[in-house]
Amino acid sequence: MKIKFTKMHGCGNDYVYINCFNQKIDDPNRLSIILSDRRCSIGGDGIILIEPSQVADAKMRIFNKDGSEGKMCGNGIRCVAKYLYDNGICEKLSGIKIETLSGVKTLEILENNKNEATVKVNMGKASLSPSSIPMVPNKDKVINETITVGNNKYSITCVSVGNPHCVIFEDEVYSVEVKDIGSQLSVHTMFPEGINVEFVSVIDRNNLAMRVWERGSGETLACGSGACASVVAAAENGYCDRNSDVIVHLRGGKLKINYSESAVFMIGNAVKVFEGELEI
Repeated sequence: MKIKFTKMHGCGNDYVYINCFNQKIDDPNRLSIILSDRRCSIGGDGIILIEPSQVADAKMRIFNKDGSEGKMCGNGIRCVAKYLYDNGICEKLSGIKIETLSGVKTLEILENNKNEATVKVNMGKASLSPSSIPMVPNKDKVINETITVGNNKYSITCVSVGNPHCVIFEDEVYSVEVKDIGSQLSVHTMFPEGINVEFVSVIDRNNLAMRVWERGSGETLACGSGACASVVAAAENGYCDRNSDVIVHLRGGKLKINYSESAVFMIGNAVKVFEGELEI
């Protein structure tokens, strides 16, 4: 079969986007494994299917490069908004509704050029409840709790922003063994469905540096929901302020996050790299 696709990224978090309004993908799990191979195929952190929705302008389905299906992708959903507008599927710049496994998200395209847009996303209300992650401890929240990984102990703060996240604050994030620690912690028995792991350094009250180990994908250049979770965790630990813009510096770029009691907002880029047709 021939598949038409568009390669896009948000802060370097890159996916192969497939318009399923006019074509059908029978085995997206397997297809994601094939297309994500950076040496033998297109390459990316996974694939994103853009499908019709009964409750929104479109539906987004995310498949990681190991074939597992994700609930939400903050960088990916910005790219979906740009794709919908550029291809005439949704002709409005604000109030764009996109259905995900984490609910319907609302987006606004603040600026749109030929290949790059700036998009704002209402990520919804952050949850600190262990049951929303899910995780084993039967308590109200996990903030600055100690966990043992191998022979080392880490202080973690757990947050759900559509996806589950475990945030660890480090003095120097760029010297952290992300693969070693992240791969172990992401499958820790505390997290029965796995978890994304963020390593964060506090630059000042309005700037954080972050690296991420994503379940199903490994270390990526950026994670939008992870950036949101990092700001939530920083505020809950007293490093940042609520209702204040915080810049999260990622390996692939920067995201602006604002955390309030009612919602978390994210602003970042959405970039079209190229498009084409592939025969499978």
